[in-house]
Amino acid sequence: MDHTSQPDALPARMRTAAFSVHIFTALGAGVALLAMLEAVREHWANMFGWLGVALIIDGIDGPLARRLDVVRRAPNWSGEVLDLVVDFVTYVFVPAYAITASGLLLPLAAPILGIGIVVSSALYFADRRMKSDDNHFRGFPALWNAAAFYLFLLHLPPVISTIAVALLIALTFAPFHVLHPLRVVRLRWLTLWLLAAWALLGMYTLANDFVVGPSVTFGLCAIAAYIVGSDTLIRRMKAFRA
Repeated sequence: MDHTSQPDALPARMRTAAFSVHIFTALGAGVALLAMLEAVREHWANMFGWLGVALIIDGIDGPLARRLDVVRRAPNWSGEVLDLVVDFVTYVFVPAYAITASGLLLPLAAPILGIGIVVSSALYFADRRMKSDDNHFRGFPALWNAAAFYLFLLHLPPVISTIAVALLIALTFAPFHVLHPLRVVRLRWLTLWLLAAWALLGMYTLANDFVVGPSVTFGLCAIAAYIVGSDTLIRRMKAFRA
């Protein structure tokens, strides 16, 4: 047996570096708390700013973990479980509070839909089929931070926003695929460019407290439509040609 492969036989600096990735991931939970504090104060743009920081952490920690071989060097902690815990509070719980408490929904429906968001998302996170073999999400992937962002951006009448949230909850387990912006190989170059454009437009929107022109709104909505609908469109085109 090669004892150098055992965690205790690794140099301390390697084990420390690996564990630091878990700490970095866990910082996302701290960022979620800051976002919640801003949400309670109804500082919505600041809340989304902190959720954006959490997105950056979530985008970086995976490549870091693979580069530092965290699974082998820090095996006593599950990076997968940690990531799901942090993702739940940043992608679901804080945005669910914002959607429920912001006044964007019908008052009677808001708490019911808020419960629907967190319950359906908890089940989704536990679903072993949440990702397809080609790294697409199955159904609406509990991206309630993004859904909340668009509710604040579009500021639709409460009845329409209520219907939209109810529809997204229903689509959580629907049989369609949603693009994972970082892991899907097909047209990745286009996806990454659009993701960068979305980040710039999103920061501009938050800096202006959601008071932006129709061109910015259209750009953000078009990118969202690509992320949500591109796989379905490509599959239908292939089926039509066949």
